[in-house]
Amino acid sequence: MNPKFEAGINIAIKIPKSKYDQTVAFYREILKLEVKEKPIKNPTISRTHEVKFGNNILWLDCVDNYTHSETWLQLTVPNVEEATHYLQSNGVETCDELEELPDNMHWIQDPAGTVFNLQQRIEK
Repeated sequence: MNPKFEAGINIAIKIPKSKYDQTVAFYREILKLEVKEKPIKNPTISRTHEVKFGNNILWLDCVDNYTHSETWLQLTVPNVEEATHYLQSNGVETCDELEELPDNMHWIQDPAGTVFNLQQRIEK
């Protein structure tokens, strides 16, 4: 078992509520990037903005209970279940309690605490 991990296009920046409006303004007004607020129904994210960032999408997530920002990354694999077993056999446990997500995805962390969303790659 040797799953092929690839970087996804989504990058989430978890931003404390006290810095959120300033951060959105930075991307929109200072960097002049395309920024759009998107509706969200998530118990831990109160607002989110999508930012086109080259070939990637930055998600600026307002998180009311954070004291500092964190950057979360997306990983894609052909088979989530196989990749999860592979990771567990290498001492990497899922941490799905971090934030609500669909059943076919998992959260994992690297040893430094960087959070990754592990999800099925959509084949083209």
